[in-house]
Amino acid sequence: MHYDIVIVGGGAGGLELAAQLGRKLGRQRGPEKVLLIDRTVFHIWKPTLHEVAAGTLDTHQEGLSYPILARRNHFSFTLGELSALDPAARRLTLAVMTDEQGRELAPERSITLTHLVLAIGGGANLFGTPGAERAHLLENTADAERFHTRLLTAFTRASFAPDRSLAIAIVGGGATGVELSAELIEAHNEFLGGLAKDQRFRLDITILEAAERILGQLPEKISTQAQTALERKGVKVLTGAKVLSIQDDRVVTSKGEIPASIIVWAAGVKAADSNTTLGLETNRLNQFVANDRLETSAPDIWAMGDCAAAPWTEGRNIPARAAAAHQQADYLARVLMARLSERRHEAPFQYRDFGSLVSLGDSRGVGALMGGLGGPNFFIEGLIAKWIYMSLHLAHHRAILGATKTVVLALARLLQERVSGRLKLH
Repeated sequence: MHYDIVIVGGGAGGLELAAQLGRKLGRQRGPEKVLLIDRTVFHIWKPTLHEVAAGTLDTHQEGLSYPILARRNHFSFTLGELSALDPAARRLTLAVMTDEQGRELAPERSITLTHLVLAIGGGANLFGTPGAERAHLLENTADAERFHTRLLTAFTRASFAPDRSLAIAIVGGGATGVELSAELIEAHNEFLGGLAKDQRFRLDITILEAAERILGQLPEKISTQAQTALERKGVKVLTGAKVLSIQDDRVVTSKGEIPASIIVWAAGVKAADSNTTLGLETNRLNQFVANDRLETSAPDIWAMGDCAAAPWTEGRNIPARAAAAHQQADYLARVLMARLSERRHEAPFQYRDFGSLVSLGDSRGVGALMGGLGGPNFFIEGLIAKWIYMSLHLAHHRAILGATKTVVLALARLLQERVSGRLKLH
């Protein structure tokens, strides 16, 4: 197979880029020129994985099928996982895909291309911690669904246990760890609402953060506000606690041992080790080194999102945020459309930081810094911040579905929640 533009990775940025290019090229040219590759057949917006894990978001309602999105947005899609890349020959290889029983789903394939965009994301950084493989990760939908299954089992077991309690430890006080703890509190409250009084149990959540405060990449005001809100919900926040090892039923830290029936690792960001085998320059976190035009060390190959180390300002790289991937998709759509017309888009990529939002579960528990609205110290919280947080999710859907379908989808999910409740118990 040969395509003019191949995008590897159907996350927030990769999918939005494919959709933009397909619509620009049209129904006839788009599927012939643009190919999106992903190792799953349906798409979940990664910032919502903590909700999937807690069961407050149903993947069957949230998930969107790549083949259907491809048909509607006029690009092609194939199931596959990148295993090799020959930058000089403009050829990539997709590994054999198998099902859960090990049976072959798709054979090994080679694809030639003219332009390549790598948007394969990143994962957690375990920092070589002994026993870290025992912890749950939340890197993809499968991880989140496995955790949810484990959580429901633990909830049921705790409701009949002699001490009527369940302890969960979350390693990492970044946005994922903070938001997951808030969603777990909501899931627990929903679960208790349907139990008999003698089956109700206590949920003890501890966030372990090696730094001196949670949300260390965000302004201190947001960090303080978030910790106060979490502690009011009953979450214990332990800062300055370096994780030394993880055992089956506890986390050993520099401040002592924390017993836990369930342990989640939500610390650090690191790209896949396999990135270093693809013939492109990478950094110590296995990210592809990119310039201010998102170009990698090989011509006509770009990198975006969490897998890219692209310069921003004052020696810092562009942060691993969905908002950054959204802006990169817009930029690369212009670059690649110019290339297809045998022109060059010379302007470098400029990331605009519009601030940060952290969801703390309910409408009263969201802190935000919107630097693009009111200067570097503009702080919002409560219901307004919650609405803005939700609008980011809707903006992603609008980019791949259009405004009308996004409104219909949002209304359908709201009505379903009214009928079935917010917590998924299956």
